[in-house]
Amino acid sequence: GAALRATRPTAVNLRVGAERVEVAVEAALAAGGSDLAAAALAAAKAEAARFTDEDAEACRRIGEAGAILLEKIWDRKREGGSSVSEKRVNVLTHCNAGWLAFADWGSALSPVYAAFDKGIPIHVWVDETRPRNQGASLTAWELASHGVPHTVIVDNAGGHLMRSGMVDVCITGADRVTRGGDACNKIGTYLKALAARDNDLPFYVALPSSTIDWQIEDGAEIPIEERCADEVRYAEGMCEEDGKRRKVLLTPRSSPAGNW
Repeated sequence: GAALRATRPTAVNLRVGAERVEVAVEAALAAGGSDLAAAALAAAKAEAARFTDEDAEACRRIGEAGAILLEKIWDRKREGGSSVSEKRVNVLTHCNAGWLAFADWGSALSPVYAAFDKGIPIHVWVDETRPRNQGASLTAWELASHGVPHTVIVDNAGGHLMRSGMVDVCITGADRVTRGGDACNKIGTYLKALAARDNDLPFYVALPSSTIDWQIEDGAEIPIEERCADEVRYAEGMCEEDGKRRKVLLTPRSSPAGNW
């Protein structure tokens, strides 16, 4: 369990799920029986499935609640204005918090899917989310698969779009939220929140209860993962000539990089 939890030091959902499975396995072992290994495996699978189903249901309900908010924005907009931005609800999101990251719905994208399926005209500004580009690859792929109109943008374009009136609402997921309400998400989310505040735009963090860390109060206590510097120094993508993934160096070889 400890080794698994160490792979995601900032996010808390994995820890919560692992702890629940551990408790279920310990209970199965304590109950005894002729085949403890089989009992432990069955208990682990059952608890993992239960945890997944609970998260999926929570995210479905996030979608329902979020779709109501997006519909209200659309109701206010459709009465006036003729620009492209006025003919749709423009949502800005950061990183990936869809069904690839969760099960079935996702958190931040669940309101988008629910509103889109209700016929509300939705457009999503997708931050590329350097350096791993979860937005440009995962979120964009999800939205395209669902048929949701979207545009991939560089991470630093969000403030310009907000100031220009091209964003109606920001919705992100979260890696961890403290019991005091401090939210921690992919690096760069803080800058989007500041820009939204400065432009008087609503900023929502969508999360199931498993994302809440009831053990800490202050966001400063959340450990921030520092990943391999090569993720910043190199870019990786598909080469259109042969369809193979390739990695290229972006920085001078002698330049160090920081990756939070």
